[in-house]
Amino acid sequence: MVQKRAETGIIVLVAVFLLMFVAVVVKYYHIGTKQTDIPAAFQRSVVEITADSAQGTIYDRNMQPLVNAEKCWYAAVVPSAVDKDELAVYALDKQEFSEKYDAGEPFVFECSEDTPESEGVTIFESAERYPEYQTAQHIIGYTADNTGVSGIEYAYDKILRGNFGENKVTYYADGSGKVIIGDGKTVQRSNAHSSGVVTTLDSRIQEICEKYSSSVEKGAIVCADAETGDILAAVSLPSYSPDALDDALKDERSPLINRVLYSYGVGSIFKLVTACEGINEGSAGFIYDCTGKTGIEGQHFNCHKYDGHGIQNMRDAMTESCNTYFISLSRSFDVVDFRNLASSLGFGKENHLCYGIEGAAGVLPTVDELAVPAELANFSFGQGKLTATPLQITQLTCAIANDGKMPVLRLVKGITLDGVSVENEKPCQISQVIEKETAKKLKLMMISAVSNNEASNAKTVNTTVAAKTSTAQTGRYDKNGNEYCHGWITGFFPAYKPEYVLTVLAEDGGFGNDTAAPVFRKIADEIMEKS
Repeated sequence: MVQKRAETGIIVLVAVFLLMFVAVVVKYYHIGTKQTDIPAAFQRSVVEITADSAQGTIYDRNMQPLVNAEKCWYAAVVPSAVDKDELAVYALDKQEFSEKYDAGEPFVFECSEDTPESEGVTIFESAERYPEYQTAQHIIGYTADNTGVSGIEYAYDKILRGNFGENKVTYYADGSGKVIIGDGKTVQRSNAHSSGVVTTLDSRIQEICEKYSSSVEKGAIVCADAETGDILAAVSLPSYSPDALDDALKDERSPLINRVLYSYGVGSIFKLVTACEGINEGSAGFIYDCTGKTGIEGQHFNCHKYDGHGIQNMRDAMTESCNTYFISLSRSFDVVDFRNLASSLGFGKENHLCYGIEGAAGVLPTVDELAVPAELANFSFGQGKLTATPLQITQLTCAIANDGKMPVLRLVKGITLDGVSVENEKPCQISQVIEKETAKKLKLMMISAVSNNEASNAKTVNTTVAAKTSTAQTGRYDKNGNEYCHGWITGFFPAYKPEYVLTVLAEDGGFGNDTAAPVFRKIADEIMEKS
C-alpha cells in the first residue's frame, strides 16, 4: 500500500515537471516568433535624418523659376561611419561641420556638389529660396519662420509649403539608439520644388524694367500684354532685401510699400479719357484758341505754356498737352456720362490680382462733386481729387491699344504640379469699353504725342511708340518752395501693331517727359531689340 502511494506521487511529480517544461517551451516559442520580450539592448528602432523641407517654386509665364533658381546641396551624416577630416573638405562652413561632428549625433551640413556618398553619408540636391538679388521682390514677397508673409509667398503659402514630404534618410538603430551601419538605409527625396505657382511675369522683361529703373528713386513700372492684360513686369521702387527688413523699416522712402498698387494724382494722362468723352459727345472737331489761361467762375487755370499754344484741334492739344483746351472741351459734357466713362475704364475700382495683392481703387470724384465747374475743370486734365494706380493707368492704355477692348489685368496664370503644365488657368476677361473707331482716334493722338513732338524723350530707336506723359501736381512743396510733382508716362509699342503696354511713374520725380519718358524709351528699345 505504501509502495503504491509512493509510485503515485512519483507519477504526479513527473507530470508537474512535464507541464512546467511544456510551459517554458511555449514561452520561448512566443519570444522567438513575436519578439515581445526581447531585452532593450537587443531591440531595433529607426533613426530619421531630415536634410531639409523642400518648398514649391514660383514660376514666370515661361516656367522659368523666380525662386529656387540656384541649387545647393546638403549631406546627412552618421559621424561614427565617416572620417571627419576627409568629409570636412566638402563642408561649406567647416567650423559648423566640426562642432556638429564632435557632438556625435547624426547631423546635416551644407556641402559642395561633388561630395561623395557612402553608407554613412547621403547627399540631397536642394535649392536656395532667394538669390542675393531677388527679382520682382514686391510681387514675390518673402517668408519668415517658413511661412509666407507678403506677396505671392503669402497668397499661396499653403500651395508652396504644403505637405509634400521631406528630403530624409532612415537607418536602423539598436536599443541604445546607435545607428546600425551595414544594415541598409532608406532614402526619401522630395520633388516638391517642381510644383508651385505660375505667374504671368516674363523674367526677361522684368529684368529689363529693373535694369532701367535705377534713375527713379521712388515710383513704379508696369509692363503688360496689350491684348490679354497679363502683367509681364511689375517694379516698385525702391526695392528691399528680406535679409535687411530693419533697414527697410527705417528707410524714409518706405521701400516695403508696393507702389504698383498705390494711387497717385494722375495729371495729363487723363486727357485721354476727356478726349474719348469729347468724341463720344460729337466734339471730335472742337477747336480752341489757347492763350495760356482760362477762367471758370472767377477761378483761373493756367496752361503749362504760359503764353499759350494758339489755335488747337484735339490732336494738337494732345500732342502739346494743352490744359485749357481740355477744360473748355469738358464744359459742354454730360457730367454723368463723363464720370461713367471714367468708371468703365477702371477708375475708382480695385484691381484684384490675387489674395493680398490688390491695386487701390483710388479716388473718382462723384457726380455731385463734378457738378462744381472748378472741379470739372480740374478733372478734365487729371487734377483735383482724382487719383489712380499704375495698374489702372496701364489698363486704360490697354483698352486704347486693343481697339477699345479692355482686359482685366492678370498676375497669376495658375498652379503647376510638375513644373511643366499649368492647372486651373482661367481665361482672359476682356470687355469692349470704347468704340473701335474712337479707340483708333485716341491711338493716333498718342502716336502724334511722340512722333510730332520734337521735345519728346520717349522716341525710340528699335520700334515705334505711342505715349502720353503727365506731370501731376501734389500741393506739397520742398524747403525752397518748389512743388513736388509726380512724373508719368504710359504708352504702347509697336505703335501700329501694339504688343506691349508700359507705364512708368516717378513719384515726386518732376516732369514726366524728363524723368519717366527716358526710362520708357530705354525699356521699349531693349524689349524690342531682344524680342
